Amino acid sequence: MLGSPAHFGQIECLKLVASPRFSDKRLGYLGIMLLLDENQEVLTLVTNSLKNDMNHSNMYAVGLALCTFANIASEEMSRDLANEIEKLLGSSNTYIRKKAALCALRVIKKVPDIADHFTAKAKNLLTDRNHGVLLTAITLVTEMVQIDNAILEEFRSAVPLLVRNLKSLVTTGYSPEHDVSGITDPFLQVKILRLLRLLGKGDEQASETMNDILAQVATNTDSTKNVGNSILYETVLTVLEIEADTGLRVMAINILGKFLSNKDNNIRYVALNTLNKVVSMDTNAVQRHRNIILDCLRDGDISIRRRALELSYALINEQNVRILIRELLAFLEVADDEFKLGLTTQISLAAERFAPNKRWHIDTVLRTLKLAGNFVREEILSAFIRLVAHTPELQHYTASKLYLALKADISQESLTLAATWIIGEYSEIIVQGGIVDDEQTVMITDKDLVDLIFSVMDSPYANYLIRQFVLAAITKIAARSTTSPAEQDRIAEVLAKYTTSPELELQQRAVEFASLFSLGETRIGVLEQMPPPELKATVMGVVSEKKPVGSTKGKEADLLGDEVPATPGVPNGQPAPSAQSNQDLLAEIFGSSSTTPSTAASPPTQQKSTVDDILGLFGPTGTGAAGSPAPPTPYPGVAPTFPSTPASAFPPSAAAVSTPVPAAPPQQRLTAYSAYDKNDLKITLTPQTSPAKPGIVMILARFQVSGTEAVTGLSFQAAVPKSQQLQMLPMSNPSINPGAVETQQMRVVAPVGSNVRLRLRIAYSYAGQNYQDQVDFAGFPPGLTGTPS
Repeated sequence: MLGSPAHFGQIECLKLVASPRFSDKRLGYLGIMLLLDENQEVLTLVTNSLKNDMNHSNMYAVGLALCTFANIASEEMSRDLANEIEKLLGSSNTYIRKKAALCALRVIKKVPDIADHFTAKAKNLLTDRNHGVLLTAITLVTEMVQIDNAILEEFRSAVPLLVRNLKSLVTTGYSPEHDVSGITDPFLQVKILRLLRLLGKGDEQASETMNDILAQVATNTDSTKNVGNSILYETVLTVLEIEADTGLRVMAINILGKFLSNKDNNIRYVALNTLNKVVSMDTNAVQRHRNIILDCLRDGDISIRRRALELSYALINEQNVRILIRELLAFLEVADDEFKLGLTTQISLAAERFAPNKRWHIDTVLRTLKLAGNFVREEILSAFIRLVAHTPELQHYTASKLYLALKADISQESLTLAATWIIGEYSEIIVQGGIVDDEQTVMITDKDLVDLIFSVMDSPYANYLIRQFVLAAITKIAARSTTSPAEQDRIAEVLAKYTTSPELELQQRAVEFASLFSLGETRIGVLEQMPPPELKATVMGVVSEKKPVGSTKGKEADLLGDEVPATPGVPNGQPAPSAQSNQDLLAEIFGSSSTTPSTAASPPTQQKSTVDDILGLFGPTGTGAAGSPAPPTPYPGVAPTFPSTPASAFPPSAAAVSTPVPAAPPQQRLTAYSAYDKNDLKITLTPQTSPAKPGIVMILARFQVSGTEAVTGLSFQAAVPKSQQLQMLPMSNPSINPGAVETQQMRVVAPVGSNVRLRLRIAYSYAGQNYQDQVDFAGFPPGLTGTPS
């Protein structure tokens, strides 16, 4: 009623509904659907009228009542009329059965705990020959199996029946009543495929039953029409979700590849989006369509370009890195600015991980800096400088290339920064060896070098950071033996000019550098070439679909960013539960307690959860990997993944730029502390600390069953006092079978010297009984978080 008061009409509608005339009832129910919703108090007066009309002798009056119920039913009304709906599901009239099934759907959405009341009737509806009833029945069952795992298991026995229904639709001839563009009832086919997807997930027997019909649908459906494409798409999703055999999966990915050749942009987008999700399942099958995917980078639709770009990142491996990086660099030349930051990051990460040799790696980063130097992360620039410092045989080559690039273009910030640093550091090599250009060596003087650096400082592109780099570079050049006294005097004059700069950082640098000139030989020692910095690995970034660059399967980084004992049961890289849901749940557990609920590791999809990409692989203590979270950076788009494996776990290409690292000493013996031991369920907590990181405790929770039956539906939550912080990874498996050990990792950050205390809430099912316990655990030894200084 567009906001106008309508309360005066509500009672009139109730009077019309109570009328024996069908025309009055129809008008009354229409008014109720328009004027009332489930939150209106007047709705309680409608319940009785609906109940009476559901038992009416006229099927159309029953239909009106059912239609109204399906639109406005509240939780209370659903409970009151659930028995009536259940009774109507067994009606001999297809018109009523169809509407009753949709009403049952409304009931289980409002009151999920009574979904099992409709199980028997829903099974009967799946045998119905009427397409309308079958469609609504499958919609009802689809909702039911998502609500309750017990119902899901019960309906797995209906898979052969669904397969028969789908087969009859695929093999039947022309049926004018159900035909849509030459395909028999595509709506029903899609609904059956969706239900099969739910029933086959995680069940090999059900999946085996449906393999043949899925292959039949995939091969017999006409892909020239949009209707056929919708069925093929659902078939692909079903195949990829269930425990299908390898051949069927390859066929599904080939269908997606075929979609990429379609002229319809919507179909191509859907195909790219789906391939992005399945590329980790069967990378080789997706690799076959690499050329078509790369063609999509030139598409006029920005959405398709973005999805193709994300998929290209995931396809990179040791074999195709040269081809794909060449294509990505070509795309970088013409890409929109919004793509460039992600592109430069992913190209550099791929080069770092898969580079066939260091010369190619350096050339790739140089090309990236030339094409999009204003869109390069600071971490990528730092990694490049480290690479050059650790590659003495290519320092002359790199410095020459940067000298020529800087001479040609000083507008790219990252290129200018890299060139300024490297020319300042290795100016002696350039002046002595000359500039290597197209295999020819051109000698230059120290004056040429200083002139180029000064031109950078005087250019309109020189910002605060570039001027800082330039001051450091010219100071180093002045200390080299190849620099003449005349050029040293020029440099001293420039430094003197900046000692009165209004910019504090520049002024401080200039004053300190200028003072070095009076120190004679000491200055030469202070400004000699820096030793190669500690070699680190740039963290493997992720694209927006949560896939790391590259398609090889190596050990994934640990979410929490600290050393964690390797356990085969914990799948690394899994997304952690959302922080909000954990907080809501723990608020309910602990009420007004003084403890602070744990905050799970943020999912990679949260763009604000960014970290510095430069993290150390090899700590100075030689204890193996030690990546730790850094403060947030202003760059969005690279989600946090932290190295937690020793260098030996990386492929040789990823460690190509590393120096030998001493072998890690044997790990200390870890002690497990019992936290819970009831009803045959035993939970132990094993803490691990690192002397280099006091205040950080990694805890591995182990779950075991001593009885003969499995523990299912295990929910394990923890909280710590407000002075501490807790992060948790997902449990390896919420079902614990006898003899098996399941695990869950936690990370506690506590003030140094404090004791780690945990409040645990454990809920699970065992031997048909549900248990729920709360435990306060303080069994760790004192001093676990270190000794305060």
